[in-house]
Amino acid sequence: MIIEHEPQTALDTRFSGPDATATAWPEGRAGLAAAELYWLSTVRRDGRPHVTPLIAVWFDGALCFCTGPAEQKARNLAHDPRCALTTGAGVLGEGLDLVVEGTAEPVRDDATLRRIAAAYVEKYGDEWTFQVRDGAFHHEGHEALVFRVAPATAFGFRKGEYGQTRWRF
Repeated sequence: MIIEHEPQTALDTRFSGPDATATAWPEGRAGLAAAELYWLSTVRRDGRPHVTPLIAVWFDGALCFCTGPAEQKARNLAHDPRCALTTGAGVLGEGLDLVVEGTAEPVRDDATLRRIAAAYVEKYGDEWTFQVRDGAFHHEGHEALVFRVAPATAFGFRKGEYGQTRWRF
């Protein structure tokens, strides 16, 4: 098990309303854990960006997601593991949009993968049941690589009050 550390929290007053306060990390972490849909941003070999929606789980201080080994995001991460995951309400006047910047690390330990697989079922239901073997998820004849992105830096964009918080880990 990984111990989560409290990040340094700062309100960026340049992009915040006059009465805004920094969002506490427990609220940001809860938003990351509760979100159903995320957007993963990676970089192709030629430098072009690649953005794709996916599902993920908050597990041991990181967002974990899976992808087929031949998918563009897996190929991009093999070349450059730096990435960003974003989620939010998709509305302008309320909510908290979240961004996690970090490095995607492959998860290959079967015991850890079984725990991550259980987290998928708990969050998304039985449709997302994965078998674990040989350091990967398996589902209906397909293999999926699993990655974990622990935040190096994360941002919370509070709407309505308009406050931008940065968390540094």
